[in-house]
Formats: sequence, C-alpha cells, structure tokens
Amino acid sequence: MASKKLTLFLAVLFLAAAGWAQYQGRIEGKVVDGNGNPLASVEVSIVSLKTGSQKFDLKSDREGRFTQVGLSPGFYMVNLKKEGFASRSVEVKINIAETTALEAKLEPAGAEALRMMSESDKLFLQGNKLFAENNFTEAATSYAEAIKLNETQWAYHFNLGLAYKKLEKSEEARAAFAKALELNPGSYSAEKELAESLAKAGKYEEAKVLYLKALEISAEEPDVFYNLGLCQVSTGESEAAIASFSKCIALKPDYAEAYYQLGTQYIGQNKIKEAVENLEKFLELAPGHEKAGVARQLLDYLKK
Repeated sequence: MASKKLTLFLAVLFLAAAGWAQYQGRIEGKVVDGNGNPLASVEVSIVSLKTGSQKFDLKSDREGRFTQVGLSPGFYMVNLKKEGFASRSVEVKINIAETTALEAKLEPAGAEALRMMSESDKLFLQGNKLFAENNFTEAATSYAEAIKLNETQWAYHFNLGLAYKKLEKSEEARAAFAKALELNPGSYSAEKELAESLAKAGKYEEAKVLYLKALEISAEEPDVFYNLGLCQVSTGESEAAIASFSKCIALKPDYAEAYYQLGTQYIGQNKIKEAVENLEKFLELAPGHEKAGVARQLLDYLKK
C-alpha cells in the first residue's frame, strides 16, 4: 500500500512539474572568441529585468555552451565574464514553453583595460547587491563609480537609471536610460523605461515613439499598450487610445485600469453602453481601487 501511495505521489508530482514547465522558458547559449572559437568556463549570470530577484549563475562548458531552464517569461540581462576578455551584457527575451538561442562573442582586452573592467564589474555587482537590499542611494553611487571606470557598458547605465527611478530622481534616471539606449540600440527595457520617464515628464509625443519602438521588439506586453494608451489620451487621440487599451485587455483580461480608461474614453464618445460595461468590469476586478469611487459616480450618472 505504501509503495502504491509513493508511486501515485510521484506521478502527481511529475504531472505538476510538467504543467509548470509549460509556463516557463529556457535559454541555450554559446560563447565564442573573436575568431569564433568556443570559450569554456565563462561566468554567466542571468538576471530578470522585471524583478531583479530571479537570478541564475552558471558557467559555459568546454564547447562554450550553457543552458538554463525554469525561466519565467520576460526580459533578462545575461552578463558574461571571463578572465582575459572584456565582459559583456546582453538583453534577451524568454517566451513561454520556448527555447531562446543566444550566441555571444567576447573580445580579448589588454592588461590595463582588464584591470579597469574588473574593478568596474566589482562595483556593478556591489550596486546590484545594494539595490536588492533597497539601498538605492548607495547602489546609485556604486553604479556611478563603475561608469567612471568603464562607461561603455550599457547595463551600468541602465541599472543606474533604475536606482535613480527608485530615488524619484526623474531627470537623472531619464539621462541614464537614454545613455543605456544609446549604447544598446533596440533594447526593449531601455526603450520602455525611457518612455515611461518621458511620459511622467509630460513629454508624451517622445514617449509614444519609444513605446511604439518597444512594441516592435515585443508586441505582447500589456503594460506597454496601457502606457501608450495613456499617452494617446494626453495627446487627444481617443480612437488610438481605445485600440491600445483594448489590446492591453486582450493580452491580460484582468487588467483593471484598462477597463476604467476604456470606460472614460467611451463616455467622451457618448457610447453609454460600452462605457457602462467597461466601468462595471473595472469595479468587478478592483472594487477597492482608488478610482472605484469615481467609477461608481460615473455609473450612477450614466444609468439615470
């Protein structure tokens, strides 16, 4: 009997693990030198750009390959480091139940350059540790010191921007994100963060351009569609805003704030039925939201 129970338990555990795997992705990478030769024992750090708390450390094998499974969907920063070579950071996107392939090249560096890079990497890692401890002031200081030693690493500038964002230093954060994007054109995370910073500064037209570029890189991000919609509301583009909020909801049906925004936009178009439906859905999803009182007042007025 005990044997049967154990077998049943293991079967259930296996099925649960298989189901969980369907919601995760993996990365398969290869690191080579300037001549295309594989590099073994490269230190690989994979960090979630969404949470920062999901982090994996591993090394490449003798063929320069590495594999990491169990990654939640989203964007990650892959940091590569090997003695005798310039370190490098690469942004990758992990999709559900898919394998992301990455091939990265490391270039050799001179002794003095390596010394400077080693010191800057230490400061960068120190900054990451301080950031994880919510010590954003000291983290910003460490990132800034790292940049003084090596200003070509986009990840240093990006993380400095994140620290300034936490400290509510908007102009400094915006400058850091802009530099990160300059060093790594096409970075989804840098595009998104810079757009958000510009929108908060009331620079909606500039923000819209960056949000649209971010969506060209990844068109499955509900937050970006929502923030794009807010910018379009601010620039008087009601139809475009409705399309953006609707896309947000299509990607994430429980995105409460998008229903509220749709409701208010439909009021402006005198589409009462659609306004009521969306405001009611908003209240169903978020009855305690700070805008719930306004939504109820609007519904009372619309139903008279």
